[in-house]
Amino acid sequence: MDLSFDDIRAARELLRSHLPPTSMWSYPLLDAAAGTSVLVKHENTQPVGAFKVRGGLTLMAGTSPAERERGTVTWSTGNHAQSLAYAGHVFGVKCTVFMPAGTPTGKAAAVEGWGARAVRAGDSLEAAERQARQHAAETGARLVSPGDTPELLAGVGTVYLEILEQRPDLDAIVVPVGSGTGAAAACLVAEQVAPGCAVIAVQSSASPAAHDSWRSGDLVERPNGTVAAGLATGRGFELPQRVMRNRLADFLLVDDEQITEARRLLATAAHTLAEGAGAAALAGVLSHPDLFNGKRVAVVCTGGNADADELATLSRK
Repeated sequence: MDLSFDDIRAARELLRSHLPPTSMWSYPLLDAAAGTSVLVKHENTQPVGAFKVRGGLTLMAGTSPAERERGTVTWSTGNHAQSLAYAGHVFGVKCTVFMPAGTPTGKAAAVEGWGARAVRAGDSLEAAERQARQHAAETGARLVSPGDTPELLAGVGTVYLEILEQRPDLDAIVVPVGSGTGAAAACLVAEQVAPGCAVIAVQSSASPAAHDSWRSGDLVERPNGTVAAGLATGRGFELPQRVMRNRLADFLLVDDEQITEARRLLATAAHTLAEGAGAAALAGVLSHPDLFNGKRVAVVCTGGNADADELATLSRK
């Protein structure tokens, strides 16, 4: 289980025929609020509304006919699920996703809309993972870990190739973290393409497993209480943690209310509908001005799949 910069470059070639590069824009009102120059990379415009589709397509493109026949199984609260469902639709591979019972109906419907099977399992992501592992053992379907699958990291790494080839002069890229796939891939790209660009991770303080794993140097489990589904992980993942270990410049925590405020700012100042995870990077910039003032910064809006509760908070103060 390993990942290199060459894997990310190979993934870009695989994805050329499936996904065009996404836009990256600056917004004067956003710069004024942040006190610095902020570029927003709009992964919310992907066909499933999130950056993870890059990983799903990279994974499916590299599977053998025998693997495609067996199908795939995974666990997720939303965007990773949609990524594999969409890729399964493109490549004709059966996909089963185990989701916690409390997953919003719209997120399960989005998975099923691409032809995958969404199964409600238990009251937590950890319970859904146990059911997915059991299903894989019983059926022979390939078990796809959201965090420890190299092909997924290679695919999402193409986001950062696009950013840094367009703007190699950036001082920092700020990346939201659930399992850590995006931040890990960003580290590998920055190391090769723009060594002067710091990669800074952001996670919700209500689900700090990746943050605490990186800080401690060990894979740890933590309470998983954030309302931002894309940041909701209760444990550290080995592969992204190993990649981030000596490459990540810093790892910040923000609370869920700070994420909500960043979502409101993206909506009003940058014409952008972001889900919680998609606004977490901006929340990191806004809540740590001393780190970013006067810097050239890119934030990744990783997804725009806001559920009904998130939409309601945009006008509620």
